[in-house]
Amino acid sequence: MPEKSRLRRSISKWASSSDHYARDLRRTYADSGLDTIAEAPDREMVRLRGTLRTVTLRPRGGVPALEAELFDGSGVITIVWLGRRRIAGIAPGRSMEVQGRIGAHDGTRILYNPRYELMP
Repeated sequence: MPEKSRLRRSISKWASSSDHYARDLRRTYADSGLDTIAEAPDREMVRLRGTLRTVTLRPRGGVPALEAELFDGSGVITIVWLGRRRIAGIAPGRSMEVQGRIGAHDGTRILYNPRYELMP
């Protein structure tokens, strides 16, 4: 029985720290003129800020594509740069601002070839 409570404490501690992280990101990226990922409208121009969680090379239709997950504490959106294998400065943990129109593919919200600015 003590094993179960230790596991439960570990899971609770992990969940609590990820909640704090998301809350800190929401606070950091909250700015007038910027949309949050969770509330950004589809098929309209949006400006989003967040931190890249993952960056992978994933071909789409035979074309190289650099794919990244942007997280701002409110949600996650997939960013795809078609025809690119690598972009200098695009790496997990990097903060950035992107502009573009959100589309959907297989139920996933995606921003294709957005304008972007790397944040310090």
